[in-house]
Amino acid sequence: MPFSDLLYIFQWWLIIFIIGIIFLPLTGIIFHSLSDRGYIFSKIIGIALLSYVIFILGILRIQPFTVLTILLTIVGFLILNIFLVFKYSNLIKSLGYFFRIFVFEEIIFLSVLIFWSYIHAHGPDIHGLEKYMDFGFINSILRSEYFPPSDMWLTPLYINYYYFGHLTTAVLTKLSSLPPNITYNLMLAAISGFTFAGAFSIGANLIFLLKSKLGFRVFIGGLLSALLITFAGNLHSVYTFFKPYENESPVPFWQLIFSLDKFPNSYWYPNATRFIENTIHEFPIYSFVVSDLHGHVLDIPFVLLTITILLSLVLKSQITNHKSQISSNFQSSKRFDNYSFGYLNLFRISNFGFRILLLGFILAIMYMTNAWDGLIYLLLTAIVIFTVQLRSTTNSSNPKRIKYYVLSILFLVFGFFLFSLPFNLNFKPFASGIGILCAPEFLTKIERLGPFLFEKDHCQRSPIWQLFILYGFFYFWAIVFILLRFNFKNKIQKLKSFNCLNFIKNFKFKIENLSPSGLFISVLIFFSTLLIIIPEFIYVKDIYPAHYRANTMFKLVYQAFIMLSLSSGYTIIRLFVNRKFIHWKFVYWVIGSIGLFLVFVYPYFAINSYFGDLKTYHGLDGTKYLKSLYPTDYEAILWINKNIKGQPVILEAQGDSYTDYGRVSTNTGLPTVLGWSVHEWLWRGTYDIPSPRIEEVQTLYETVDSQIAKKLIDKYKISLVFVGDLEKQKYTLSEEKFSKLGQIVYSSDQTKIYKIN
Repeated sequence: MPFSDLLYIFQWWLIIFIIGIIFLPLTGIIFHSLSDRGYIFSKIIGIALLSYVIFILGILRIQPFTVLTILLTIVGFLILNIFLVFKYSNLIKSLGYFFRIFVFEEIIFLSVLIFWSYIHAHGPDIHGLEKYMDFGFINSILRSEYFPPSDMWLTPLYINYYYFGHLTTAVLTKLSSLPPNITYNLMLAAISGFTFAGAFSIGANLIFLLKSKLGFRVFIGGLLSALLITFAGNLHSVYTFFKPYENESPVPFWQLIFSLDKFPNSYWYPNATRFIENTIHEFPIYSFVVSDLHGHVLDIPFVLLTITILLSLVLKSQITNHKSQISSNFQSSKRFDNYSFGYLNLFRISNFGFRILLLGFILAIMYMTNAWDGLIYLLLTAIVIFTVQLRSTTNSSNPKRIKYYVLSILFLVFGFFLFSLPFNLNFKPFASGIGILCAPEFLTKIERLGPFLFEKDHCQRSPIWQLFILYGFFYFWAIVFILLRFNFKNKIQKLKSFNCLNFIKNFKFKIENLSPSGLFISVLIFFSTLLIIIPEFIYVKDIYPAHYRANTMFKLVYQAFIMLSLSSGYTIIRLFVNRKFIHWKFVYWVIGSIGLFLVFVYPYFAINSYFGDLKTYHGLDGTKYLKSLYPTDYEAILWINKNIKGQPVILEAQGDSYTDYGRVSTNTGLPTVLGWSVHEWLWRGTYDIPSPRIEEVQTLYETVDSQIAKKLIDKYKISLVFVGDLEKQKYTLSEEKFSKLGQIVYSSDQTKIYKIN
């Protein structure tokens, strides 16, 4: 790796490291019950808080989006954390006790950052799939003085998408003083680092709850969880041992010819994410490989942060599970006079303290980054709080418990809506209803009832064998977890009379006897299963006719994969240390080892396939490909980024999604009349908005009448006109009118830029 790239990586890491150190006191207080004090999450909390304050200052037009504003915000948070250090004199001493594990987690993060930077340097191009969209968002935000940012593909409208994750990238880009064509790939590598280190922290803490001391098993548990979330695929890699099927027509592997001599049998790694017809079921390693900086990828660190906060809620309930303490906390919350940030006294609301407010904030961040995740984890949070309340061993009456629960949920939802309100003021959801799969005929005749849709010929179900290929590995370990938790030799005594009350009491008894880690894993397995089942019955309606449940399945099962990976890592270590079922352990390990091999062999094929077997090192510059594809356009884009300030509207050729059209607006952040039309159709909810502009762009380039051109130029306030390779390929150009309406400000070979007077 060249020294220049190493310097880029170090500069990027240093910024993230400093942010983490600044926010470590606050994080140490929030996660005081964890064995590592949530060290790695200080970076994620810091980036979230810093970016959100910048966002609010920009939305309210208080401060422009500049490096100075970012630095002043950092100084403000630094003062806050210094205050916490002085207020709690033992805080530094407490954090110092965990110095070695802090160093270990930092080494893990940095190592993964370097590893994935090296990988991405073998295929750094911000080109293909939907990278243009993500890079365009980042560049538009970087050019924004205030927020919301302009839609680079539909002037003069704002971005109507979940862009907060792209905003965090822009904040780090400005702070690091690195160009965005470098930080795009560094951000991808950093997310992988956050994922690995964050998953390590959660996995290690779950095992620590069993052992109550840091040891070899704790570290192995953390590393296994990190490996599963960051690098594991699914059982689809079993097809490497069989003759391949046609991509669009998967069949059970046992119906194919076993072909070990031709391993890996032309295995195509994306098939593992498009296995069920007309659906998408991706997972983190696939996302890291294909390198789209989408919301679901940018949100992974916040997802792991949320899971960690929920784990701390379970531990908090253990610490404060006494009637007198609950009573005291409840009275304090009623008086609203106890808002300090002490270890066990964090803004007490319903006995869960400041974490409820923090959860409301993080859920809002997740919603603004990838809207589905905010709603998914809002539901998970409600389930965790309910389970913790049900598990409580205090003598509090049921009405009081209900009151605690309602207070917590109300405060959570209030925080979620409050923190996401500035974003929602300028965002219009593009879902048009909730579709019911396989609706009966009498409902399809109705067609719609409130938000529910009953569409004909919308009946897709996932075959059980395909679900087994996708999730069989995880549910093998889920079954092992159940077997480890319950002794089936002792039959449960039959209830004298079955009724709802007796069932709830029996269920509550089972919950009360679970360890905190066992309870938490049980909730994750239950909730993940729910997420996998939901797309078999409903879908959220979008613009795609045949793939109508694809996005619903994609967003739900992506999170199920993450939670099931954590559950599996925990269960594997539990099986290793458990003394029950000694005679069955060999069977578990044989089956489990085969599964581990299959899920961990996936990244070998994926990485080598996408990055050309890692044979050619290209560097971290994501726009260098333009130099070979469109050399004169490339130089013009460099000129724009160096010489054009602000966000004047630029005219360029318009084309279909997933093509090279929109290259100028994408790589500069300057808004254009129309970019990828299908994407704008999705974001705006109707094709009527982008479609008229297709002809208008053509008219602007082809008309010989300068007055017609001037009317359209005035309509869209066009300041610059780009004439390059794609414009000449698509249109019968008439450039004379541009010379009449303005003058050439850039010219190289056949590429020109006109500035309109």
